Amino acid sequence: MNYIAKCLSFSLLLGTTMIACNSDFLNTKPLDKVSGDAVWADRALSEAFVTDVYNGIRDGLLDQMSLDCQTDNALYSFGKQDVNEANVTPSNTGTIKSTMEWGAVYARIRAANIALAKLAKPTFDNSGDLAGRMRGEMYFMRAYLYNQLLRYYGAVPMIKTPYTLDEPDFTVARNTYEECVNAIVTDLDSASALLKGRNMVAGRATMGASMALKARVLLYAASDLHDIPTAKAKSTVIAAAANPELLGYVSGDRTTRWKKAQDAAKAVMDLNQYGYKLNLAAPVTAAEGQQNYVNLSLSQNGGEADGIFLKYYIRASNDDWGSWFPRNNQPNGYHGWTSSEPTQQMVDNYEMMDGTKFSWSNPTHAAAPYENRDPRFYASILYDGAQWKPRTPDGAGIDPAGQIQMGEYEVGTSAAPTKFSGLDTRNSTIENWNGTWTGYAIRKFFNTDVSIVDQNIRQEIPSIQIRFTEVVLNYAETCLMLGQEAEAKKWINAVRFRVGMPAITETGAALVTRYQNERNVEMFLEDQRFYDVRRWMIAPTVLGQQARIIVIAGKLKPGKSVTTYKYSKDNYTYSYSVQDLGTGKENRKWADKAYFLPISRDEINRNSKLIQNPGY
Repeated sequence: MNYIAKCLSFSLLLGTTMIACNSDFLNTKPLDKVSGDAVWADRALSEAFVTDVYNGIRDGLLDQMSLDCQTDNALYSFGKQDVNEANVTPSNTGTIKSTMEWGAVYARIRAANIALAKLAKPTFDNSGDLAGRMRGEMYFMRAYLYNQLLRYYGAVPMIKTPYTLDEPDFTVARNTYEECVNAIVTDLDSASALLKGRNMVAGRATMGASMALKARVLLYAASDLHDIPTAKAKSTVIAAAANPELLGYVSGDRTTRWKKAQDAAKAVMDLNQYGYKLNLAAPVTAAEGQQNYVNLSLSQNGGEADGIFLKYYIRASNDDWGSWFPRNNQPNGYHGWTSSEPTQQMVDNYEMMDGTKFSWSNPTHAAAPYENRDPRFYASILYDGAQWKPRTPDGAGIDPAGQIQMGEYEVGTSAAPTKFSGLDTRNSTIENWNGTWTGYAIRKFFNTDVSIVDQNIRQEIPSIQIRFTEVVLNYAETCLMLGQEAEAKKWINAVRFRVGMPAITETGAALVTRYQNERNVEMFLEDQRFYDVRRWMIAPTVLGQQARIIVIAGKLKPGKSVTTYKYSKDNYTYSYSVQDLGTGKENRKWADKAYFLPISRDEINRNSKLIQNPGY
């Protein structure tokens, strides 16, 4: 015992002596962190900080659960969405993508605020005005992030300086909706001025991206939902709101707002910097139209000219979940997860090739629902009988043709048939738990290269955050609202001609309805539908329906025999039955409170000055 005590005493004495002799270790810098002062004194570290703010985009459009799953366009396979059932509350905000989640977005906004403050007087070598370029990027990203919050929650606190620990008060009220729009537009104008004439690396903010985002912001601001007199007439919840200024404009000239949105969109168009095959005098062929749309969605073979602001992926980065989009969404018969599934409502939105509306009441349409449709259908949806990639070895012998199988079919002889469940159904012999509920899967944003085996090879297709076609459609919408129908149809038809669809000729309310469908079909899975149905205030009609599905059966024709199933109208008579998914999976309904989503109770508790959205 005395020996141990002596050893301990010696060790303590030695330690004290070493500390007394050399206290420099107290100032040792951590090896895994860099101080703030060091970051802003170094060009490379400053740029790394700015680059990290872009991570607020996360996986963009290519998340496992598309935002379209919270609309009539799609269904999420792995759990109901509370927003679809009108069950969201401050204590249960439902599934919120990180790109609009309050805390996550504000964390990135704070980073942008820090960068803007530090870059105002750079302490590093600022040759080439690197600080000016990065300030432009941060103005853009701050505006982008604030707009994510604005279009989801309505007005939010506009914080433009970084908080420090010695702040006397950390609570802050929401600005008005009008103030938010003005602040975002101001940031975008600053970004445009600072980024003008700069040759930016792909994936970074540009002058064009700043101008295009401004056009989006102003389009929303002019829409029905944010014109409070109009919104009150359409929603009892908004009519009863105690603070309508948080939701939209309570005064002012709406025509002026539409004109500002129009001018902003036209300014991007007048750059003559973007666009893909929008100068056609007539529709292309169906085959060319389908390929054009594939080129757009994959940003390749010329389609990249439509991209204005994109998030890129590389296989070397394990953190890029968006590069797994095909694995996450392809059919289970290819060992995919079929996570985001198109609904029958979305499929029915695709017109016939002659421009007429598809109808199950039309016997010709109902007998062959996947024939002679808008070429964008074939470029966006995997449906029963669609030709797709070769199967993996465990499925190749069952389906050597590489065709999508979404039905139940007879095999053997017509006199004594047996049932075969399609490989891409929930009765499949391959990963049936991942099978589709709706009878459809996604094709859009999938690399069509057959050498890419999607379940184990990540793709490098970018997530399109803003593209020129959106700007064109925004411009067309402003023309409609300002009574300039000829100009609106000119640009709507330009988008249609590119994919092989004929010109539209409607006028008045019918033209607006046609435009809304055109926008939905063109922008499918691009985070547009969730906001469009709200700002147009058509949500009660379209989001109050149950998700619809297709049930497919293939019956052998008399005298026919089949050993290995393959889609064939010679051998089979196919029947198609449209049904509601059923309330057991997701009981969809609409409530007007969902025009604006609730701020979480945690945020309200942290900040006593926050006013909750109406209806919660």
